[in-house]
Amino acid sequence: MNINIIGEYFGVFLILIGSIMAVISAIGILRLPDVYTRSHAATKSSTLAVLLSLLGTFIYFWASENFISVRLLLGITFVFLTAPVSGHLITRAAYRSNVKLADSSKEDALEELLKK
Repeated sequence: MNINIIGEYFGVFLILIGSIMAVISAIGILRLPDVYTRSHAATKSSTLAVLLSLLGTFIYFWASENFISVRLLLGITFVFLTAPVSGHLITRAAYRSNVKLADSSKEDALEELLKK
C-alpha cells in the first residue's frame, strides 16, 4: 500500500473517532443531572472530539494533497487552550451563583475553600 493511502485512512479514522466522541458528548449533556456534570461532558469529550476531527482533517490533507494547513494547526491549538479554561470558568460561575448540585452528589469539595 502507498504511504499516502495509509495516511488518508488514518485521517478518516481520526475523524470517525471524533464524530463518535461528539455523539457521546451530546448524550452526556442530555443525560447528566446537573450543570456541573453537563459542563464536564461538554468540555472534556467535545474538546477531544473537535481535536480528533481537526487532527484527522490535517492528516488527511497532508497525506492526500501534501498540503499543511496552518489554519488547522491554529484551530487545534486554540481549541486545546481555550475550551477547558472556558468550561472551568462557566462551572465556577455556576457554583458562585449558588446553582445546586445534583441530589446524587456526595460531597461539595469547594464549600470549605470558598467560605474562607
